[in-house]
Amino acid sequence: MTPARSRAPGAEARAGRFPGPSLIPALHAIQERLGWLPREELESLARDARRPLYEIQGLVSFYPHFRTEPPPAVALHLCHDLSCWLQDGGAGVAALHERYDGDADVEVREVSCLGRCEIAPAVAVDDRPARTGAAVAVVDSARGGNHDEVRLAGPTRWPNDPYDDGAPRYQVLRDLLTGRRTADEVTAALTESGLRGMGGAGFPTGRKWSLVAGQPAGTRYAVCNADESEPGTFKDRQILADQPHLVLEGLLLGMAVVGAEEGWVFVRHEYGPETEVLRAELERLRADGLLGDDVLGAGRRLSVEVFVSPGGYILGEETALLECLEGHRGEPRNKPPFPGVHGLWGQPTLINSVETFADVPVIVSRGAQWWRDQGDGDSVGLKFFAVSGHVERSGVYCVPMGTSVRTLLDLAGGVSGGRPLAAVQPGGASSNFLGPDGLDARLDFDTLAEAGSMLGSGALVVMAEGTDLLAAATNTLRFFRDESCGKCVPCRVGSAKAHTLLVSAAEAGGLHDAGEAQVLELERTLRTTSICGLGQVALGPVASVLGLQRGGTVARPQPRA
Repeated sequence: MTPARSRAPGAEARAGRFPGPSLIPALHAIQERLGWLPREELESLARDARRPLYEIQGLVSFYPHFRTEPPPAVALHLCHDLSCWLQDGGAGVAALHERYDGDADVEVREVSCLGRCEIAPAVAVDDRPARTGAAVAVVDSARGGNHDEVRLAGPTRWPNDPYDDGAPRYQVLRDLLTGRRTADEVTAALTESGLRGMGGAGFPTGRKWSLVAGQPAGTRYAVCNADESEPGTFKDRQILADQPHLVLEGLLLGMAVVGAEEGWVFVRHEYGPETEVLRAELERLRADGLLGDDVLGAGRRLSVEVFVSPGGYILGEETALLECLEGHRGEPRNKPPFPGVHGLWGQPTLINSVETFADVPVIVSRGAQWWRDQGDGDSVGLKFFAVSGHVERSGVYCVPMGTSVRTLLDLAGGVSGGRPLAAVQPGGASSNFLGPDGLDARLDFDTLAEAGSMLGSGALVVMAEGTDLLAAATNTLRFFRDESCGKCVPCRVGSAKAHTLLVSAAEAGGLHDAGEAQVLELERTLRTTSICGLGQVALGPVASVLGLQRGGTVARPQPRA
């Protein structure tokens, strides 16, 4: 990567930052070798890289995956976020604290969502996922130095895959690189298909690709955002495991269309098994001549690497992700400029989610109309959802876009135990709660917005009757409070203040009118003054529950992050 020297209007605040290259991979390598980051290793890295020690310490202190003390014999991390909380995870957390607190060999730490919501309540033992009920056995095994390999289930074939079992893959990419298709044909297919970004924002994909491709001549980059970290969200993890060929083909098509030679898959560190699947697929691509300095003899260089996140939900925000890739603290940038114009190293950068890239090959190969025909009613295309909470069969489902909440819930076996429904979050932790009246809401961008929520991260979290909905919403607020990067005051201070107020109210027997008014005022402040989507939506679930308790569907429209 060659750092850019240009400065776009709005990017002045970034002047003076160290130009790179990123030292995060080097920090990962040290921790992989030693288990932690001793000061003498950091000093050595500073000398070798000719970078100030305080810059390196600033990185280490920001990212939760980095350790500054020797690790224990066993690290037991307990998820305490919504999907696990709904499965009585709190009792499991308390029991494991009671058993292991004070045990010098075992570090017990509560952490944000591990991305394993289908086995909720979940834990991680030395970064290996397990059910809470199996934690003691897994810890005992780890004490003896035994770590069972995490084995992924055999890949599932999903309806967005244009390649039959055993058929040659990457045919769309081959066609583009050898001139049987043109870049304009690819972007036209994406535009006509109506494909929108599936990571949450919903920006039209064809328009984004055209925007980056249309920038003045020069270096461009491309990034696949595989850092899904929101509670209840694990669909991209399944796609990475089952469809690495589609994710990488979509990314490579994007690179070829916009003129990027270098690309990255930015993946959360908790997805170790899926990361190995990606790396194995990249090795196959290199062996097949689809990565390298002269791909298929077409005179085009294409290079893709995996970049493992050092931790933090905030890195799912595209500009915070770019800051991390550049080797800085992952704090969101002010926008504009947007990444498509001024992204990685100041160059135009194409960023799409795992699911978005995975949908590109089938659209280009089968045509825009085929994709449009997959939707239900006026909706277009297919949609992956992670379903968790109080359901009979948690897991990932691929359904026509526009499918109703009721239909998706039925596919997951209905509310567990046959109980009545209290509420759902249709788009992950940042989406507003919908009550039973929302069961017929159609799962699409505009229809969910009209219903008072959002499609968000593609995660349906289900809550049965008897659930304390305000406590559930307070649980999601705790997540946002914990994951705030701290850059802007409204998010950093407001989320903490609102959480303290709600916890105190719960302990006192309920939220009085003045307290509710204060919460709603804090919500308005965060929504209108926070830099990025985290702060803007942090109190939305709480406000929506307060609306439900007053007999409405939601307290206010879902903000657009």
